[in-house]
Amino acid sequence: MSKIRILWADDEIELLKPHIIFLEQKGYEVVPVNNGSDAIDLAKEQHFDIVFLDEQMPGVSGIEALEKIKEDFPNLPVVMITKSEEESIMEDAIGSNIADYLIKPVKPTQILLSLKRNLENRKLASEKATMNYQQQFREIGMRLMDRLDHDEWVDIYKKLVRYELDLGKTEDENILDILEMQKNDANNGFDKFYESNYYDWLHGNTDDKPVMSHTLIKEKVFPELNKSEKVFFILIDNLRYDQWKAIQPLVENYFRVEKDEIYYSILPTTTQYARNALFAGLMPNEIRKRYRNFWVDEEEEGSKNQFEFELLKEQFKRFGKNAKMSYHKVLNLEFGRKLADNISNLMENDFNVIIYNFVDMLSHARTEMEIIRELADDEAAYRSLMLSWFEHSSLFDIIKYLSDKNVRVMITTDHGSVRVHNPVKIVGDKAVNTNLRYKYGRNLAYNAKEVFEIINPEEYFLPKINVSTRWVFSRPGDFFAYPNNYNYYVKYYRNTFQHGGISMEEVMVPFITLKSKS
Repeated sequence: MSKIRILWADDEIELLKPHIIFLEQKGYEVVPVNNGSDAIDLAKEQHFDIVFLDEQMPGVSGIEALEKIKEDFPNLPVVMITKSEEESIMEDAIGSNIADYLIKPVKPTQILLSLKRNLENRKLASEKATMNYQQQFREIGMRLMDRLDHDEWVDIYKKLVRYELDLGKTEDENILDILEMQKNDANNGFDKFYESNYYDWLHGNTDDKPVMSHTLIKEKVFPELNKSEKVFFILIDNLRYDQWKAIQPLVENYFRVEKDEIYYSILPTTTQYARNALFAGLMPNEIRKRYRNFWVDEEEEGSKNQFEFELLKEQFKRFGKNAKMSYHKVLNLEFGRKLADNISNLMENDFNVIIYNFVDMLSHARTEMEIIRELADDEAAYRSLMLSWFEHSSLFDIIKYLSDKNVRVMITTDHGSVRVHNPVKIVGDKAVNTNLRYKYGRNLAYNAKEVFEIINPEEYFLPKINVSTRWVFSRPGDFFAYPNNYNYYVKYYRNTFQHGGISMEEVMVPFITLKSKS
């Protein structure tokens, strides 16, 4: 491996000979110059990994040299060294995108620390993350053998997401394979836990039950109403917890994260069921029976989520909540920009709902468009694509606008998605729904050991279209495939992100409460 090359410009460079010898003993190659002009010329002629510039050189100053070097090499790290502690000089240097700022006299160890911080930070962070996960691997494995409750499963999932993010840039394929294996083990254990407890949670047979889709507004939103702050409830369709953690650093520039929580989605983990349940405060079949005008069956024409605001108002009415509300669903760029431009008009409302469908659209586009598949080839790339959208979105503009207002902001979703790879054969007639992660109908044929089977849907508050209707749900990593044209179907959908079934990624979804720093 070639040595890291340092260009160091200082009009008193001879006095820094001990520093240079120290760095050379550490394995670095240092090219010294005593003026800014030579630094600019050498930066153009040779390759350097980092540049140290004295700010107060005669002739071409450090600031001037910095600007010239950055014109040609905007990504080359430059460290400014100065005798002055004047704030204006610091602001000029920092505004010119320096990598670090050191005050003379500098010690050799300060220079070494700056080098490691700027050039080896990724490597050191990766090594630290790998060591941390190796230490935690056995503990997580032991915990997976215990009888965990819903809070403990949340803790396991958060830990795995943390290590997935920390190890996202490592080049150690072995540790990534180990993490993937442990995540699969955890998902299989979570699937058994969810299946064995889901019925009791829905029927209130246990006090140890999580907040779920149909209880979220009641348990998490209602307690925040009638306080001094206005509430903005932002729902990003299909937002996974790891995707929230990816955008969290951007959000934290403007808000303090007051609560970082996870709630459990109901089945099916899709917009039609989970999101309608969230806004109605009722399970799907309860909505269908009580508000038939606000429910559209899958086989019927029309949008399945066109009555969310009506269902939300009915839930407020049932619980005696009186609040001035607004509801906006952003389905395209133009409407998002228009909403951001007029967000001040919502400040008079007690409760504002804003829905963004981008992540769900991205998930579908990744399945259908080859170029999106290539851009989001794996979990890390999928997060990166979502992060890039968020950073330039009207939603981020809205969040920035709200940051200095007296508001409480909640960011959540209705369900997540899971990457699927294992086909499970199923046979059904033409009336069977098209979702890859759950199926329902009257003439389904499948291996009962491979699915979570619900023979009596009404016991799980799901619609029973006819006498013999049954529902089946895919387990982590699985997707349903018909025997007809099986190979083509499997090849097309393998390694895509789907939702509707049971997995940690689909079920355990974020509920984040933000409070203004001001």
